[in-house]
Amino acid sequence: MTSRIVVIPTPRAHSNHAEVARSIGVDIIAGRYAEGVRLPGDAEMTAMFGVSRPVLRESVKTLVAKGLLTTKARVGTVVRERAAWNMFDADVLAWHLDAGIDRRFLNDLAEIRLAVEPRAAALAAERRSEEDIAELQRSMDRMRQEPSESAAFADADLAVHLAVARASGNPFMRSVGHVIEAALRAAFMLSAPAGSEDRETALVWHQKIADSIAAGDADAAAEAMAFVIHNGMRRHQGIAAEAAPAAAESGESS
Repeated sequence: MTSRIVVIPTPRAHSNHAEVARSIGVDIIAGRYAEGVRLPGDAEMTAMFGVSRPVLRESVKTLVAKGLLTTKARVGTVVRERAAWNMFDADVLAWHLDAGIDRRFLNDLAEIRLAVEPRAAALAAERRSEEDIAELQRSMDRMRQEPSESAAFADADLAVHLAVARASGNPFMRSVGHVIEAALRAAFMLSAPAGSEDRETALVWHQKIADSIAAGDADAAAEAMAFVIHNGMRRHQGIAAEAAPAAAESGESS
């Protein structure tokens, strides 16, 4: 079981087939259509959404291309296993925000970040320009100025990480950062430091990333980045589990 943390609505689609695809995609990601389940037939689905059969079929094609559905002769349209979903697709990520981010999503996101961002920080230490250093410090200054729980603080945090990706000089790392930008921003909002000590820890280690890159210390930059990601994971886990003590107390009192 996964625990729901927060729903972050994303902009609505601009065409009928895109909106139908979004609605079905959110239902799949939220588990309303489970893995391996066959979707209702065309007649039921067209009536449900008030669209024509060609619009529905275009929507299904979109979801097949994103790895969420498969169509089988004499079987119908079936939800694929989560491992087949294209998690780097911008729509699939946006639909996760619509469906509600849970601990599993946050852990998966942190794991891919750990595989990429420390290396990006190390490369940035080797390749950074003066403008890269200046941009990192501007983003750090923004983080220090904003309240921890504000969207502006999350935006400044995101700006630090995107600046590191750009400074790495690797276009793949820059692309990964921009593809998962919305998910990162949501994660940063959820893992905002709670209390002055937690805030200072977050600021100190983000500053260590910037300072290590400026100093050309690849090992220190990678270490600081890994610490920041692990620290965020710790806060995510605390948020996801915060209802557990109340549930346990309720059980003890009954």
